[in-house]
Amino acid sequence: MSKGEATRWVILDEASRLARRVGLTGLTIGSLATQTGMSKSGLFAHFGSKESLQLQVLEHSRDRFVDDVIRPALKAPRGEPRVRDLFERWLEWDSVEGGCPLVAASFELDDQPGPVRESLVRVQRDWSDTLATVFTSGIGEGHFRPDADPRQFAQDVMGVMLSFHMASRLLGDSNAADRAKRALDLLLATAAA
Repeated sequence: MSKGEATRWVILDEASRLARRVGLTGLTIGSLATQTGMSKSGLFAHFGSKESLQLQVLEHSRDRFVDDVIRPALKAPRGEPRVRDLFERWLEWDSVEGGCPLVAASFELDDQPGPVRESLVRVQRDWSDTLATVFTSGIGEGHFRPDADPRQFAQDVMGVMLSFHMASRLLGDSNAADRAKRALDLLLATAAA
């Protein structure tokens, strides 16, 4: 990684942390300059516009999500163990200060047309596809019923995740993770072969 790429990575890490607190739409070159102690002109040279900054932070968050959640979970045995590992890693990801930036951005951007929303839609579809694919591998392993619907399972798991996010982040429910795990257990039991 070149020095410029390393600097950009550090800036995007900081921008992602800031976006967890202020939201993607609250993220500006000015707010990032204040947070990093860099000049607005220096940051503008890296990003060019608020929209470009938001797109790059979204891409960076997606890459971190893949590195922290998806790739490690894919090392777990196929089927139910992999589903559980993916879910546990997501809970950890959402439990950091500020929560999951991709969930927060989904609430922010659901009615905001434009390139940033379109990029987020692709990220969320990829996540749903990943959940469905991991579940499908569990059907192949004999862990889940052959007639189980991977898309329905993915949507249901995402619903549990959103519920956890709301209960833990907004409501401050200290039992939210335990409830989310019980909800996953029920979904897995319903799908069991």
